[in-house]
Amino acid sequence: MNNVVLSMEKIDKRFAGVHALKGVDFNLRAGEIHALVGENGAGKSTLMKALTGIFPKDSGEIRYLGKLFNPLDPRDALTAGIAIVHQELNMMEHLSVAQNMFIGRESTKKTSWWLDEKGQNQRARELFMRLNMDIDPAQKMSELTVGKQQMVEIARAVSHNLKVLILDEPSAALTEKEIDDLFVIMRDLAKQGVAMIYISHRLDEIGVITDRVTVLRDGEYVGTKNTSELTKEEMINMMVGRVIYEKPKSTSNVAADAPVVLKVENLDAGPQVQNVSFELRKGEILGFAGLMGAGRTETMRALFGADNATGRVWVNGREVLINSPMDAVRNGIGYLSEDRKRYGLAIGLSVHENAIMSSFEDLAPNFLIHNKELKKVSQEYSEKLRIKTPSLDQLVKNLSGGNQQKVVIAKWLIKNSSVLIFDEPTRGIDVGAKSEIYHLMNELVQKEGKSIIMISSELNEVLRMSDRIAVMCEGRLTGFVDIEDATQEHIMSLATRG
Repeated sequence: MNNVVLSMEKIDKRFAGVHALKGVDFNLRAGEIHALVGENGAGKSTLMKALTGIFPKDSGEIRYLGKLFNPLDPRDALTAGIAIVHQELNMMEHLSVAQNMFIGRESTKKTSWWLDEKGQNQRARELFMRLNMDIDPAQKMSELTVGKQQMVEIARAVSHNLKVLILDEPSAALTEKEIDDLFVIMRDLAKQGVAMIYISHRLDEIGVITDRVTVLRDGEYVGTKNTSELTKEEMINMMVGRVIYEKPKSTSNVAADAPVVLKVENLDAGPQVQNVSFELRKGEILGFAGLMGAGRTETMRALFGADNATGRVWVNGREVLINSPMDAVRNGIGYLSEDRKRYGLAIGLSVHENAIMSSFEDLAPNFLIHNKELKKVSQEYSEKLRIKTPSLDQLVKNLSGGNQQKVVIAKWLIKNSSVLIFDEPTRGIDVGAKSEIYHLMNELVQKEGKSIIMISSELNEVLRMSDRIAVMCEGRLTGFVDIEDATQEHIMSLATRG
């Protein structure tokens, strides 16, 4: 254990009414990539915030490089060589790459206080060369892909004489190529002795990139094992305390004579949505598959009236004109965006306020507000969807990702939407919450007669949930596959046809 750079023992933390950490243990070795996993609300983020000085622990001991360590704030931790790259990147997009990297540590000319942009760019260039990153220091951050922006964050952390790097859901918004590039950088840093804590819900990635896995559940330490000795099923069992089966669907649940509830014909909205036509039947889950940039989200935004488009749409056999999201909502279409915090929720409002938001005109005609009646409705759906919240007055931003997603679903169910578009429904959600969302989606189509369009970048998810699969490539539909005939190879063949 001589190579342990960080140890956390019996870490305890309480917030108002919540015992977030209950005597948690964790240790980290030099040059290792150590996964920290658990369901949303398990305590992962709280533990890392205690480590990086975002808030103090209540009790327990942190030892770093052999000495007691109690950072007062994140700058304290960063000065000591501990950095965190958050899932939501913290960059100033109007500034250059180098300017973002050295904010507060700008290069100045020797004879004055003027900024030395040329010297600063050179510092960044040398660091990128060391990390094998192909990035132009003078380029604006806004011009980079999310993957490149993340690499800049990592480079900025490394520039602080880094010894411990915490990566929080680093691959959530990356392409497969960008994930491969990230893993190359992580392995290079490990060889240089940098220890990494890797937080992710993508268990397959954990098996590829990490050396050890520590599992938390309900704020408690469950155990630590070598990744090579841990199967995916064992990891899930440690996380949720039960076995979860993820088998692909083999037959469709849609009746042969099920009516068409949505028909789209010749939908066009720029290069990423070209002449798209499809039908959706009552009780069907129609999966939309394709590679990043295939046009799936753009197609649904066009259908929902969020972007300008041409084409024809029928709802329950009646042709409708959808020029705005309000038109779509009035015609019984609900849209759960892939970015739920930006487009699906008002995170500064309560669970109750978010749940009734889309139905306010229906529930309170003429603006006659009966708050007790409105609360009854949101309470009913909160219980129905098993939303875990201390009360309906809890702010949505304080809920876990899975429960936030359920609030968005409640919003559209209260509106009585018959067609629900789920765009990346389980992105950033842990395996236990995923299982609940899957169960809920099946209940909606099988028991309540809803129809669902589901976009997912995870082929396993598409195969598990869909009755039929529409595949897109470069803005066009390249084929439809019945679930009985669906394989990953067949779908990927259509997704790369162009």
